[in-house]
Amino acid sequence: MKEEFEKLVAAGKITRLHLEPLLQLAKSGYCMHRSWGFGKITTVDTVFCRLTIDFQTKAGHSMDLDFAAESLKPISSEHILARKAADLAALLQMAALHHLDLIKLVLQSYGGRATLDQIQQVLVPDVIADDWKKWWEVAKRELKKDGHFQLPAKKADPIIYQAKEISLQDRLMEAFRLAKGLKAKLAVANELLKNVADLTDAKAAAAEVIKTLNADIASHQRTQSALALEGIFIRDEIRQATGLPATESELNEAAIWSLSAKPGQILEAVPAAKHKRALQSFKEANPEQWAGVLLGALNSISAKLCSECTALLIHDGKLDLLKEHLGRLISQHQASSELLLWLAKERSDSFADILGPEVFRAMLTAMERDQFNEKKSNRLRDFILDDQNLLVELIGSADLDVIKDLTRALQLSPCFDDMDKRSLLARIVKSYPAVQSLITGDQTKQESTFVVSWESLERRKNEYAELVQKKIPANSKEIAIARSYGDLRENHEYKSAKEMQKLLMRRKAELENQLVRARGTDFANPKTDVVSLGTKVKVTELSTQHPETFSILGAWDSDPERGVISYLTPVAQSLLNHKVGEQVEFETDSAKKRYRIDAIEPFKADQV
Repeated sequence: MKEEFEKLVAAGKITRLHLEPLLQLAKSGYCMHRSWGFGKITTVDTVFCRLTIDFQTKAGHSMDLDFAAESLKPISSEHILARKAADLAALLQMAALHHLDLIKLVLQSYGGRATLDQIQQVLVPDVIADDWKKWWEVAKRELKKDGHFQLPAKKADPIIYQAKEISLQDRLMEAFRLAKGLKAKLAVANELLKNVADLTDAKAAAAEVIKTLNADIASHQRTQSALALEGIFIRDEIRQATGLPATESELNEAAIWSLSAKPGQILEAVPAAKHKRALQSFKEANPEQWAGVLLGALNSISAKLCSECTALLIHDGKLDLLKEHLGRLISQHQASSELLLWLAKERSDSFADILGPEVFRAMLTAMERDQFNEKKSNRLRDFILDDQNLLVELIGSADLDVIKDLTRALQLSPCFDDMDKRSLLARIVKSYPAVQSLITGDQTKQESTFVVSWESLERRKNEYAELVQKKIPANSKEIAIARSYGDLRENHEYKSAKEMQKLLMRRKAELENQLVRARGTDFANPKTDVVSLGTKVKVTELSTQHPETFSILGAWDSDPERGVISYLTPVAQSLLNHKVGEQVEFETDSAKKRYRIDAIEPFKADQV
C-alpha cells in the first residue's frame, strides 16, 4: 500500500504531507471523525483516490484521500471501539469472566485514563446489556485490590491504569498521607477499614492511621465535635479490626459529649448513616440523663434525626414519656415543623391517642412560624399536600364544630396558595360534607333537612359529644396500648380495638350527617284545620271500625307504644295536610289500610 501511495504522490494526486496519515488509516482499518464518530474503512481505492467508510450513522460514505487524511483520526485495531466492531462476542465473554481486562482495554483505548461515565458510555448497552450498576460494583471491588488501577476519590475524576503495580496498602496509605483535613482523611480511613483483610501489613497501616487520627481528633474536639466523634468511631473500628490496643492519652466518645451542652447540634452534623451509632454513644456517655436530653432536643432537630431518637427512646421503654412530651408541645403549639413532619410520616398506632385535630392546628402554627425564619422550610407543607390521607386522618376524630374551626383556620392560613387550599378543602368536604356550606357560602338545601323535637336533638348531641369526647379518645388509647404488646398477628386486644374504631367512626359519621340536617322545634301552636306536625290525630280504621290515635312528631320521636310516630313514616305521610272527615289510604306490610280522620288537636306531652 505504501508503494501505491508513493505513486499517487509522484503523480501529484495526493500531497506527501498526507502520506503517513493515509498509511496509518489503511493499516488500522478504523477511524474517528469529529462529527460522524467511529467508522470502519471498507475500501481503499488508489485509482480514484478515495476511501469508503462505514460510519455508525453513515454507511458506505466515500471520501477523497487528501480530505480523509486531514479529517480522520486512525484508531488502533485494539481500541475498544474497533474490538466492538470486529469481535463483539469476545468482549461479551470478557465482560462476563474478566472484568479487569475489559476495563484495562477501555482505559488503554483512551490513553490510560477514563471517567466512570466514559466507561459506561462505551460499554452499555453493546457489551453490558444487563444491570450495569451490579456489574460495576463487582468490578470496582476487583479494581481496588489490583495494583494497576487507581480509583479517584471523586466520581467525576478519571480512573487511571498504571503499568507498574502498586499494592492496595501503599495506594491507600499514600492517599491518606496526601488527604487534606480530617474529613478527607476519614474517607480514606474508611476505605482502609473496608479493605483491611487485603492489606499486606494491616497492623502497621492501622498504627499510622490511628496515630494521625488521634492528633486530628484532639484538635477538632471543640471546633468540629461531630467530625471528631466520627473520627473516634472509625479509629476504634480500625483498632478492633486489627487487634491494636488503645492508648491512655487518646480521647474517647464520652470526652466529646462532655464538651457540648447541645448534643442535638452534634448529632445533626454527624452523617445520617452514623446516627444510630452516635445516639448509642451518647446514651452510654450519659446513662442517667440521656432520655431527658434527647426529649429536649427533639424540637430542634431534623425529621430524620427525630426518627432515630424516638426509635431509641421507644426501644428503651420511654414511649409514655415520649408521648407525654409530644402531647405537651402539640397542645401548646410549640412543636417544630420538623418534629411534626416526623410524626406525620410515622403516625403509627403507637401514637393513636396523640394524633388528632390539635396536631393539624400545631402544624399550621409551625408553618406560619417558619415563614419568619431565615432557613424557611416547606417540607411539612409539601408532605401535607402530597399525602392524600393525612389531613382527613388527623381530623377524623374531631367534633364537627372543631372540623369547621379547622376549615376556617385553613382558609385563612398564609402557608398555602389558593390552589393548594382548594385541594385540601376538597379532601375535607369529601369526608365531611357538612362543611360544604362553610366553604362555598351556600346554605344546605331545604329538601335535605328534617324536623326533630328539641329533646331528641339534645339526646343525639349528647350521644355525639360522648362519642368524640370519651369513647373515641378512649379507643385511641386502647389501640396505642394494645399496639405496644408486640406481634400484631396474635394481638387480639389490638384487633378488637381496631374493629371498635371502625364502628365508632362509622357512628360518628352517621351522627354528623344527621345533626347537620336536623332542625329542632317544640311543635307549639300547630295548625289544626289539617293534620300537621305537632298534632294529635284520632282516626278510625274503616275495615274493622277500630279507633286509633296518632301523635305526629319529629323524625327522631317515634314511640309506637305511646302512639307517637315520626312524620316521615308512611302513616304520617298519608295523614298530613288532610282535614277532619277525609279518608286516607296507605300500604304497609303489603296490605292496604284505610282511615277516616275523626279529630285533630294540638299535641300535649302530658296527654300521651
